[in-house]
Order: sequence, then C-alpha cells, then structure tokens
Amino acid sequence: MINIIGIKTPIIKPGDDIVKIVLESIEKNNLKILDKDILVFSAKIISTANGRILKLSDVIPSDKAKELSLIYDMDPRFVEVVLREADIVLGGVKNALLTIKNGIITANAGVDQSNAPPGYVVLWPENPQKEAKELRNRFMEMGFDVCILITDSRVLPMRMGNSAIALGISGFKPVEDLRGMKDLYGRPMRIKHLAIADNIASAALIAMGETSESTPVAIVRGVKVTYGEYDIEEAKIPMEECLIMHLFKKYLVNYKKV
Repeated sequence: MINIIGIKTPIIKPGDDIVKIVLESIEKNNLKILDKDILVFSAKIISTANGRILKLSDVIPSDKAKELSLIYDMDPRFVEVVLREADIVLGGVKNALLTIKNGIITANAGVDQSNAPPGYVVLWPENPQKEAKELRNRFMEMGFDVCILITDSRVLPMRMGNSAIALGISGFKPVEDLRGMKDLYGRPMRIKHLAIADNIASAALIAMGETSESTPVAIVRGVKVTYGEYDIEEAKIPMEECLIMHLFKKYLVNYKKV
C-alpha cells in the first residue's frame, strides 16, 4: 500500500536547519521515518533556508525586462530576476513567462513570489541534485535510511493547473525503462518509460499543497522503486528526442539567452 503523509513545519527562514526542523516536526506529529521512505521536499524551503531569496526593491530592471513586463503585464523587477535565472525565454502569457532552466520547461525559471516574504521572491536551489544528495547524507548520518526528492510545481501543455516535477533526487532511480516489457496481450513496449520521480512529486503535491498549508515536506511510503545512486540527469531528454520540443527546435537554433 502506498501512503503519502504531509509534514507541517514552522515557516522556514534563511539559515534554518531544515533537517532538524523536519525531524522535530515529525516527532511533534507522532510520526516515524521508516527505512526506504522517500522524503519529498519543496524546493522553496531548500532555497529559503539557503538564502536564495531576493528583495524586489533591490532589483533594477533592464530595458528588456521593461519591454517584456509591458507585453505580459508583469512587474519589471520580477521579469528582470526571471531573465537572470532563465537559460531561455520562450514567450509568455499574462502574468507568466515560459522558460527553460536546467533542461526543464517551467514558468518564470522557477522564480516565485508565493509563500515568499512580502516584497521578496524565491529562486530555485542553485544545485538541486547536490542539495538532494547532501540531505540524504545528513539523514543517513542520523540513522535514517531514506531517499530524497526535491520538487517544484510545473505546467503541462494544453492542461489547466499545476502538477509537480523532480528537480533533484537521491537514493532511487528517477525513470524506469519499460521497453521490451509486454502488455496484457503480449505486445512488447517500444518507447515507454515511467517517470517515477515526477509521478511521486505530483502525488506528494496533493498532500503538501501550494498555498497556506505550511506542509513543505511529505513522506512517501510503499512506492516500488529501484534503490541506488542515481542522478536527476537521467530523467532529462535531449530536445531533438522530445516529442514536443523537437518541433520547436528549428525556431531556437539561433536563440541566445535574453
């Protein structure tokens, strides 16, 4: 049986020890960590604890940021931060830019004002994969044999609403290759891969929420995964092999970061 347990915590502040806070919160709620549990962390608390936040009043928008802010009805200072963080800006709609960052298509390059202190924005962790490994090492040193997943919300083409995506993992394989396995009628799979880490991230999002829940961590228990040392890079696919993005690659040949 698969169980997903949301963990409420105090509001995380820069400099906080999130491992200590999570363990205290688990104990306070009379919960336990079991071997092989997957601990899912919102990227936002990792960034906040590490001081990856910016005060918008300190940001001076560039001419490009001002131009895009008028087109998409956004704060030019916020747009400036997005431009600094994004690898590619593809375009946008009202209130949001569509970007590519670290090989991931995401809104606003992960820059977010929700659940940030008033007047501030929170950025993605500088290196989510490294953060995931370091978190797992911390828990392992304290006697907890767990896996780690760092997540953020994402949008999907032609679908309303957010799901979630894995930014960093440690302790389990992020994608299972199902090619060669047979379906109910004996037909072998030709291209199918199962996005384990992303699916766990989306499932945990239901328990964690995205507004005022104050539940930035979840325990996911009972999911069948392949344990071991793996990297989130295994979950990424080159643009030319992507079913969606290879159609747009020809428009990006001469594109450089804004």
